[in-house]
Amino acid sequence: MLTGRKYRLDLTEEQAAFAERIGGACRSVWNTALEQRRVYRCRGAFIGYHDQARQLVEAKLEFEWLAEVPGHCLQQTLIDLDQACARHGTWKVRWKSRVRNAPSFRFPEGGKIAVERLNRRWARAKLPKLGWVRFRITRPLGGKVKNATVSRDGMHWYISFLIEDGITAPDRHANPGGAVGIDRGVAKVVTRSDGRFHHQVFARDREVEHAKKLQRDLARTKKGSQRRKRAAARVADLARKVRRRRQDFAAKTAHILATGFELVVFEALATRNMTAGVEPRPDPERPDAFLPNGAASKSGLNRSILDKGWHRIELATRSKARYTGTHVITVNPAYTSQRCNV
Repeated sequence: MLTGRKYRLDLTEEQAAFAERIGGACRSVWNTALEQRRVYRCRGAFIGYHDQARQLVEAKLEFEWLAEVPGHCLQQTLIDLDQACARHGTWKVRWKSRVRNAPSFRFPEGGKIAVERLNRRWARAKLPKLGWVRFRITRPLGGKVKNATVSRDGMHWYISFLIEDGITAPDRHANPGGAVGIDRGVAKVVTRSDGRFHHQVFARDREVEHAKKLQRDLARTKKGSQRRKRAAARVADLARKVRRRRQDFAAKTAHILATGFELVVFEALATRNMTAGVEPRPDPERPDAFLPNGAASKSGLNRSILDKGWHRIELATRSKARYTGTHVITVNPAYTSQRCNV
């Protein structure tokens, strides 16, 4: 069964600088290839992965900054773009920003990746052109490496291995016949049909107030200044801490649900539609004026919904269900609260 392992890297200054260049080259290839696809669509033509891959080989002969990075990372970027365009459409795929998108690149060939354990705490992996990189091995790798993804989160670099652990799904669940319905809400993150709750506050009141202060400090800085970079880093650190609490809660809740029940039923919630903004209401009696539409209260509800991480809980449950034999299904959310109560 395919699964992931993520570890924190300990790169040297030269390796970190080279990793930044690899990420920048992959971002440039993504944006250039996406622009090319859109230009072709405007002309009524089409260009796919194979044509762009051939043009990439020619571009590497002309630009040294493309030739110095691993070619398989650039090809994998084109493959990811091709899959994104096929899934969402060329015009809905987003550009990658140097500021908003952290550098990330993948080494798709696991046979070219060697992993060695150095001691109880540290191991190292040999990546093409990047060389041997050390990482903190917090858990055993536990399988054959299929590919590796290097990414930066804040000031730290991480490596994620996709491995084949050799585990197969069990024929029967350990608790056959057990079933539960899940209601995801704002007051309680998870409410089970058997009357039990799973809830956690991801950001305390003091942290919420501190986050507002950090946002005000960021708004007072000048764009492009070093002071703004430091302020943005403080905002990102606090947001990262809350995000990791949300991930931990989702993993623990998914473990309880998958190991305890053979059938887990979620509501098919359209979170994107539920958190959409409110349309303005023009005042028919006054031009260029608008009536109250409850946008402020709706924005507060949207923040509460997004803070709970509803979709992450479902994804974590589906991932854990592969190992326990649990069936995870979704149903129409209409009137489910009344039916589950009965």
